[in-house]
Amino acid sequence: MASKKSFLLRLDPKLYEALERWAADEFRSVNGHIEYLLREALRQSGRWPAGPGRSGPPDREPGDDSG
Repeated sequence: MASKKSFLLRLDPKLYEALERWAADEFRSVNGHIEYLLREALRQSGRWPAGPGRSGPPDREPGDDSG
């Protein structure tokens, strides 16, 4: 499995709390949910490759916090 890029992300506490609740509703960690939301935004904007053979990490199922 490819390694992931780590970086510091500063969020408003109220924004983090909302993300935390949303992530829990989807059975994801906050980190996993942020990654999911960013990937979806990239797909919708046409900036993320789609389909077989695309580059980038595979989609994860809800609750999969591995990696």
